[in-house]
Amino acid sequence: MKHAVRVAILLLPVCLCAAAQEPVELLQKALAGDSKAQLALGEDYRLGLGVAPNPAEALRFYKLAAEQNIPEAQFALAEMYRYGEGGPADFPEAVRWYRRAAEQGLAEAQFNLGVMYDNGQGVARNYQEAVRWYRITAERGMADAEYNLGLMYASGRGVEQNYAEAARWYRRAADHRDLPEAEYNLGVLYDRGQGVEQDYAAAARWYQKAAEQGNVEAAFNLGQMYAGGQGVLHDEGAAARWYQKAAEQGQAEAAYNLGVMYAQGQGLRQDYGEAVHWYRLAAEQGQADAQLNLAALYAGGRGVDQDYVAAYEWLELAAAAGLRDAANAREQVARRMTAAQIEQARALAAGWKACRSTEECAGRAKR
Repeated sequence: MKHAVRVAILLLPVCLCAAAQEPVELLQKALAGDSKAQLALGEDYRLGLGVAPNPAEALRFYKLAAEQNIPEAQFALAEMYRYGEGGPADFPEAVRWYRRAAEQGLAEAQFNLGVMYDNGQGVARNYQEAVRWYRITAERGMADAEYNLGLMYASGRGVEQNYAEAARWYRRAADHRDLPEAEYNLGVLYDRGQGVEQDYAAAARWYQKAAEQGNVEAAFNLGQMYAGGQGVLHDEGAAARWYQKAAEQGQAEAAYNLGVMYAQGQGLRQDYGEAVHWYRLAAEQGQADAQLNLAALYAGGRGVDQDYVAAYEWLELAAAAGLRDAANAREQVARRMTAAQIEQARALAAGWKACRSTEECAGRAKR
């Protein structure tokens, strides 16, 4: 299940901006202590509404309003400190102003204060405090807080692990807003029968809701369900479509499965060139089975020019990942290669390992 917490933003009323009043008049009011004018000028300078963007001026006017206990200004000030607008990020200051706004009941500040406790930013990490603030806003119907509270129950952070409670909060988040992370995680619980009665049809419905909004793992899982006929009618064409949606967003297992389907003509017209394409996408991400199958296509010259050096390189990587079949196949390919070619292939494999986590890999020649 996904465990990335969400954060909240606050949209201020548009009528506060300088466009509603003459800039000089607004400035005079702000300097005279009018908190609404101070808040409006802070917003204008932060967003560049009618004036050139000026983070330093935004901070100045937000702070004037915040010190008069205007919660929206306190929240905006916290956001600027948190994200380093107008200067270096300052998490402790962000927490201080979130707390002041939260204590006045501003839901977005209450929620983001929970996030700061959850992440240990500007304050000692405290999952119990994170749960407390998430619960306050979740009970007010904030979907992001409901989702984060579901995460806490699912992982047992700050509360006793309780999948039934996780499912309840995920559902509330999904009902209040089409939140793909909540829909995906709810699908996982139905898929596994955690906290709810196992129901593959319900899992498929939630996966589809999330996948249609671009959730990568939901698209992959939905492809798996169509491929296996779990909760939906067996449909290899539908499986391929969902695998492709996930693979195009970088999901390695989906790319591998799509490569298998093209190589075997399973639910798709057999196309070794397409198989090479999808195997390579997965192989470049370290998927060992894809590396093995890509090597086989290079060795056999199917969908790509025959290239024993490339085959050996990918087999070397797959064998290093623990695939015994790859080690055996590597020895067979080596019998058809010169010592210089083997040395070249080993160097390529070593280079792939060395650069995989660096930007240099982006420009690496594709083999």
